[in-house]
Amino acid sequence: MKEQLFLEIDKLTKKLVEMGDYIFDNPEYDGKEVKASQLLINFLVDNGFQVEKGIAGLPTAFRATFKKGNGQVKIGFLCEYDALEGLGHGCAHHMQGPSCVGAAVALKEILKTGDYLIVVYGTPAEETFGGKINMLKAGFFKDIDVALMMHGAPDTCTDIKCLAQSAFMVTFHGTRAHAALMPEKGRSAFDALLLSFQGIEFLREHVKDDVRMHYTIKELPGPENVVPAKAIGKYSLRSFSRKYLNEVIERFENIIKGAALMAGVTYEIVETSSLDNKIPVLSLNNLLIENAKLIGVPGITLPREKTGSTDFGNVMHELPGSCIRIKFVPTGTSSHSQEFVNAGKTKEAHDAIIYGAKTLAATAYDLIMNLEILKEIKDEYLKNKELYK
Repeated sequence: MKEQLFLEIDKLTKKLVEMGDYIFDNPEYDGKEVKASQLLINFLVDNGFQVEKGIAGLPTAFRATFKKGNGQVKIGFLCEYDALEGLGHGCAHHMQGPSCVGAAVALKEILKTGDYLIVVYGTPAEETFGGKINMLKAGFFKDIDVALMMHGAPDTCTDIKCLAQSAFMVTFHGTRAHAALMPEKGRSAFDALLLSFQGIEFLREHVKDDVRMHYTIKELPGPENVVPAKAIGKYSLRSFSRKYLNEVIERFENIIKGAALMAGVTYEIVETSSLDNKIPVLSLNNLLIENAKLIGVPGITLPREKTGSTDFGNVMHELPGSCIRIKFVPTGTSSHSQEFVNAGKTKEAHDAIIYGAKTLAATAYDLIMNLEILKEIKDEYLKNKELYK
């Protein structure tokens, strides 16, 4: 049966590659991925899927479904399609949609019997505000048992851990005064900003090794002869544990409060993003890799032990999921780079789309046809959720 799935995807190769190239040639950003989302929607509609557009208040998010029987086993394929502003598709998101829709359509065409639901989610703005977070808050993803993704990469592998992250924008408000004639009348918002940076440096010594803390000046405070009345900083805090990160955030908020007190100013703090760490499911990771080996995907390596932050972590904080990374650039190549862009329409990139579709389809087939495998994955997820929260 898997051979039939692979043959069906082979029939779709030309179309899937054309879709990937079109998305690559028309980079879109930040929830405005109109062309990419509509391209994927049109393909799914043409192949018999029911599609809801503009879900979760996001114009370029969508949910496409195909149901067989009572829909007992519910498989989710999650597509990203946003680019990096100023760079283009430097993270290979142009491959994901074609791989996911190719896998979904092949399953629909080949699995004529069974009891399953296929859900393809279009998830915009992973690189900016994280569309999956909005979708989770609106109640989506609760209709699937497992969430699967594909991503172009320097090596073929899965992930184990990723960093939870919270980002904040802090605005300090002081009192403007002439810095030479009447400095005593002023209260420097910029002093508070600098004090907050120093406080974070002292905090570094007293947190766990996996914690990462970054900051920058978001808005310059003005000329040197004026006591600044306003200063804005942006801060990013990360840890492999959301639970521990929340403890660090409490201490960070006290640093901000203390900096304002020392400078005699007020402040506003806004959390601009909140990404959770992944709850790994090694049995699902292994299943993806077994199918990648069956297909002959090149460059298979051990799982990545640690990765950065992603809104897919929020999804994997709520249900079992995994992402198969498919090699299309040399080992060691950094994502978010010109090298990724340069390789975006190579034969290796085109092959990665097809390898990804086949790996996802074969893995979904195993989950649909063998309920014991699905139960094992769900049981491991519940166990690991206690370990990795």
